[in-house]
Amino acid sequence: MGIAEKIISGDVTAAAKLIRDIDDMVPEARAILKELYPFTGMAYVVGITGASGVGKSTLVDQMVTHLRKAGRTVGILAVDPTSPFSGGAILGDRVRMQQHSMDEGVFIRSMATRGYFGGLTQSIKGVIDVLDAMGKEYILVETVGVGQDEIDIVQTAHTSIIVLIPGMGDDIQALKAGILEVGDIFVINKADREGADRTVSDIKFMIEMDEKRYKDGWKPPILTAQAVYGKGIREILDEVEKHREYLTSSKERQSKYRYEKTRNDLVEMIKDKIVYEVLDDIIHSGEFEEALQLIMKRKIDPYTACDNIVLKKLKPGKG
Repeated sequence: MGIAEKIISGDVTAAAKLIRDIDDMVPEARAILKELYPFTGMAYVVGITGASGVGKSTLVDQMVTHLRKAGRTVGILAVDPTSPFSGGAILGDRVRMQQHSMDEGVFIRSMATRGYFGGLTQSIKGVIDVLDAMGKEYILVETVGVGQDEIDIVQTAHTSIIVLIPGMGDDIQALKAGILEVGDIFVINKADREGADRTVSDIKFMIEMDEKRYKDGWKPPILTAQAVYGKGIREILDEVEKHREYLTSSKERQSKYRYEKTRNDLVEMIKDKIVYEVLDDIIHSGEFEEALQLIMKRKIDPYTACDNIVLKKLKPGKG
């Protein structure tokens, strides 16, 4: 059996090796992803994001427990900060999810952001396809929580969950630019803390202020939970299912969602390919080193050097 066939049959070892190759940008991995693509599109992707310390991992852990009790297979992608030394995920394999590590119906993988401020790299999107082709019914993507810039998840997940906690020193922590547009479901975790009601009210107020956006569409529910005690998890999964039904209840809505997601994926893929191919070619060219030396000797400024190199690359003969 080829690697693609092994993955489609659920081979964990083959999937783990391919995922490592995808993360390391091994050229052969791309060919296998092409083989796997016809077998994707069945998994339901749920994104869980929020600031550090809000309990995302605990929430994901509890969600997996409930999904497994319901007989669902699950893939978990935990996107962690990047180590400045190894370039890998700092937290490595999530110790907080070890209770599921021996479960054949669960596949857990930690990956690094590798400096992507949006929270997700192109390789992570490729890994989602791998888990999808493996037959995982649900794929939970826990993002690193870098703040208001982390909105890539909405373009990748079917349902995006924003996790918050009360008393973080910012009364309207959830309402930073763009965050309301990302969330399909808001969860106030650690709801036994003082100020939980205030946080719920703040989010509710902001959603109601933007009522026009939700007039004929999905209005994000605001839920409370205590993930460490398993409270509120069932309600969260119920809302995920309601959002899933909403997305699939209209052929027009479903078609629009697929078009926008496919368009975004292709744009990002092309962007990554261009940057990787062109940048690699430029850096290994003699012209780059020559420009570097001129800048070091202060015979040219870096802005002019950059313009000259890029212009010559994009418009040969006009540099």
